[in-house]
Amino acid sequence: MIPVVDFSVYNLSKKDADGKELQSLSEELKTAFSQVGMVFLKNTGISQEEVERVMESSKRFFLQPEELKKQLSRGSFPNSSNHGWVSMETERIFLAYPGDLKEAFNLTSFHPDIKWPSSDAVGDFREIHTAFFHRCKDLSLRVLRVMAQSLSLDPDIFLSAHRFIGTDKNSTTLRTLYYPSVKSETAKEGQVRCGEHSDYGSITLLFQGSEGLQVCTRAGEFISAPCIPGTVLVNIADLMQRWTSDQLISVRHRVLLPPVGNSSTRQSLAYFVQPDNEALITCCDGSNKYPPVTGADYLEQRFSETYGRKKWPSSDAVG
Repeated sequence: MIPVVDFSVYNLSKKDADGKELQSLSEELKTAFSQVGMVFLKNTGISQEEVERVMESSKRFFLQPEELKKQLSRGSFPNSSNHGWVSMETERIFLAYPGDLKEAFNLTSFHPDIKWPSSDAVGDFREIHTAFFHRCKDLSLRVLRVMAQSLSLDPDIFLSAHRFIGTDKNSTTLRTLYYPSVKSETAKEGQVRCGEHSDYGSITLLFQGSEGLQVCTRAGEFISAPCIPGTVLVNIADLMQRWTSDQLISVRHRVLLPPVGNSSTRQSLAYFVQPDNEALITCCDGSNKYPPVTGADYLEQRFSETYGRKKWPSSDAVG
């Protein structure tokens, strides 16, 4: 069961939080992140209307002809190799499995040379997605501060490693995902909408348009995560588990094909928070449980595993 925690004492409308209230919030987050690895936050300051606006703009982009989307393909931008459109079946968890039945657009860079969707149908894409990126950034930094307090650490220990979010010195990504209608009976053997994986970086904020996400419990059983309008699902990612010497846990999750007879589409927005490229991540408890690694080196290692080089199942995948 994924807990629901009220974030109103430190939501985006507040300049700061009362010490006693912040301590209570930090204890709730520590329990969730150390026992479940995920939490639904409500009253964050990001409204359901904001989320729906981004999804509506995203859907208009995904419904465009492929030749328009190809011009913005991931890997087309030298200063940011992760920025851009990801086509159907491009991503796969293991080489032996078919590619995932999803499309995505990664907003990773604001460099002047980056191209954006610009047809008449999606003329507002850049404005809407840029604004939402920065809203997610602000919320993420607040969550990271509370997490540091929950572990009795310097409140800036995580914040100082995320100073460059929104620049090319940091790979934090807003990913909008579109799962088109699919008939389960016609899919390839072993094919799913998003294969079983754990996320790469610090934390992930996930906004769901509908149900479909499944989460692996500590007992190894997959359970369906609800879709709760007005909330954001926050999960610990692999580098944060390493950073905290396994005090906080990153959990595997997936999106399977819809049931037979269900032809509905699905949308979600994932904000993958990464430490700065040059930030050196060492165990925050002072131990040497994991060797130091920079944010950029760890991310590059994980991308190389996801995009075609991995041959045997593990928990690594695209977020």
